[in-house]
Amino acid sequence: MRAFLLYRQKEWVNTGHYYDCQSIVQDLGLNTLFMAAAKELEKEDGKVKLVQEADTFIAETMKQVMTVPLTTKEEISYRQDMIRECLNDEALICELYELSADTLLKWDKLGRRAKGGNRSSSRNLVTEIHVLQLLVDSLGSLKKILENHTLHAEGFIELKKRLDEEFGAGLEGDLKRILNDVAFFANEKEHRENISGRRVNRPRIVMGCGVGEGLKLDGFTLEELATEMRWRRDPNGTLGRMQDYWSSLTTESVSVQKDISLAQGADYMELQVVQYVLSCCIPFSMAFDSFFDQLHFQTAFYRGAVNLKHYMDRFQLNCCFPTVGEQDELSFRELQELVMAVEQRICPVGNTCDIQKKMLLIVTGANQGGKSTFLRSIGIAQIMMQCGLHVAAQEYQSGIYPSLFTHFTRREDSEMNSGRLDEELSRMSRIVDNLGRDSLVLLNESFASTTEKEGSVIAYDIVRALNEAGVKILTVTHLLSFAQRMYEEAGKGGGKAEFFCAERLENGRRTFKMIQHEPELTSFGLDLYDEIIG
Repeated sequence: MRAFLLYRQKEWVNTGHYYDCQSIVQDLGLNTLFMAAAKELEKEDGKVKLVQEADTFIAETMKQVMTVPLTTKEEISYRQDMIRECLNDEALICELYELSADTLLKWDKLGRRAKGGNRSSSRNLVTEIHVLQLLVDSLGSLKKILENHTLHAEGFIELKKRLDEEFGAGLEGDLKRILNDVAFFANEKEHRENISGRRVNRPRIVMGCGVGEGLKLDGFTLEELATEMRWRRDPNGTLGRMQDYWSSLTTESVSVQKDISLAQGADYMELQVVQYVLSCCIPFSMAFDSFFDQLHFQTAFYRGAVNLKHYMDRFQLNCCFPTVGEQDELSFRELQELVMAVEQRICPVGNTCDIQKKMLLIVTGANQGGKSTFLRSIGIAQIMMQCGLHVAAQEYQSGIYPSLFTHFTRREDSEMNSGRLDEELSRMSRIVDNLGRDSLVLLNESFASTTEKEGSVIAYDIVRALNEAGVKILTVTHLLSFAQRMYEEAGKGGGKAEFFCAERLENGRRTFKMIQHEPELTSFGLDLYDEIIG
């Protein structure tokens, strides 16, 4: 049995991650989104009443899924349809997640993680019965959940169809009958305290055999196995002794209570019979062995997606499902920086951009003008698009880049074995070594740790080489010589580049809007100086 909720025809296997997930998560601040997705928001009268404790499993699931990019338009569309269904019917995904979590918790308590159990052991056989009962009950509950909701997304419809085929009414009925037949073994053999009741489960086992060579019995067959509810009689009590007495007067029955060897033989026969019957259920148990693990993981992602949408609604952010375009397209309207919104509990300024037939975007302009925020908003939206999530924009369209890299400037710390420039060049070298088809590189103030002249030369050589190799680059820079040189070459038809600047009003105020503009020849640092001393 397969869940197939994240992909149309495959399960989650935790492969295909971005090359340097750690840098991407750090540079874009994605841990904030993982934790936000793990927290339920309780509302009252339309307002947030309580933020629940984070579900660490959902947080870890979001991290794993968001750092494995989808590679086709069809995969993204499939997952977007699933999220739409979850947003329209939140009860569905909540019930599926809670059912899978509860099933796995009960299974773990039964010793699911233990390895190498001896199946011939009475205790292990009892556990096997309880596990089978758990699977049958949980799959029955799953069928009811899917039947009680109107399904529209392909993933949920196909899950219901597979469940009906692989756990149909006939198989379900057969398994329930088997569990009823062997109920005496699980209930009485493991829980001796139940014997104190007035009515107890007793086995009814009917076996057939023939007479073979040497008048020995052979060819045993199981004719009937059932659990019967009988009145319990103390073998040492009056009724028990009377029953043994009447049994001794006939050859049709014999009491095993009076003979230790007979009692042991009866116990052994029960064990062998139950073991034989349960062996018929092994294919079923194996078919569903990993199903609830996959269901739990995959529903956790969709549960996190719903929680992220709640956060976006809470801060009145824009929200849309992106559309997949060509590699040289980047178009969005009122795109907002989601991590900033969650961390600062604000509704950030949105930006609009429409770049066609360009593979290089260079952003310059005033300090503290929102350039890095602008770049992060694109990176976050791209990561979210490529795992099927909605993004914080009114519209968003971009190509797919399974090979995505971030190169953000970092402060020098004790973990660095060399200076900042050496560290930056080392990181860039690793990026170049791992570039592939459909690559996107985000550069944020890279190579600013050296002089403006030297940094501009380094940036020009690297960016120009990568761009000529077909790599798409989005860069924020204060290296004005580099930006001006690229602008002059673009004006002469020497490159497919677009230039944006952080908008600054005449009075020095920053609007945090990015506008199409030739590179500024200053970062307006005096504005900040005047603001500080003023």
